[in-house]
Amino acid sequence: MATSLAVFRIMLLLKLLLTPLFILIITLIGRRWGTLVSGLLVGLPLTSAPVAFFLALEQGITFASRAALGTMTGTISVAAFCLAYSWLSLRLPWPICLLTGWGVFFASTFLLEQLALPLLVSFLIVLLVLSIVLPSLPRDGRPGSIATPPHWEIAARMMVATLFVLILTESAVLLGPGLSGLLTPFPLFASIVGAFTHAFSGAPAARRVLRGVVAGSFAFAVFFLIVAGLIDKAGIAATFALAILGAFLIQGSSLWLLSLSARSKKERS
Repeated sequence: MATSLAVFRIMLLLKLLLTPLFILIITLIGRRWGTLVSGLLVGLPLTSAPVAFFLALEQGITFASRAALGTMTGTISVAAFCLAYSWLSLRLPWPICLLTGWGVFFASTFLLEQLALPLLVSFLIVLLVLSIVLPSLPRDGRPGSIATPPHWEIAARMMVATLFVLILTESAVLLGPGLSGLLTPFPLFASIVGAFTHAFSGAPAARRVLRGVVAGSFAFAVFFLIVAGLIDKAGIAATFALAILGAFLIQGSSLWLLSLSARSKKERS
């Protein structure tokens, strides 16, 4: 009991430290290299990977494998959130887009909880959904000038993200591995970065963030595919090392393809 409490406190402390730090890094990168790149970083398992690691240490590899399967499948709900928010942002303000997007996320999570599919089948469905959602997102023309947000905006992002972590962590105590896994990819970073970008830099910039999130979700899915499929055989350390390597390879490929696309557009213009 004391060990479980200690691990829970470590997980909570880790979330409280990492979440605002990642929000700060993603925000600064977005202002330097653009909202699409920051969205790609949001798509990485920045906080869910450490949570999965500590779940494996505390609850065992069987629990961690089941939770990883749920987390990977939950990528579908993240894509649904991004799709709903992006289309609504064409006409509606960010609070309505955000609340409706959350409603779509939780509705999708409820439906996914009713399914019990094998790992590879779930992974293929996730890839199919992401491949459909990505080209279905609304496309804007050439990005215009983006307003510079006030200095306090970064601190506000960090405070809101930390508050979210506390609420989600307390709620997760009541859940089993399946549902907690599905809720692990709750679009915390996408919500914070997307909504703040929408409020201070406009809807087109927010849509670029969410496009990056969907593109980055391929790496997220690969990470949890490796964890769910290998942790029983390879052990915790080797599995997470391979999962990190796989996620960065996929994300690096995405960034390379984006740079090629941007270069070709410049040459055509």
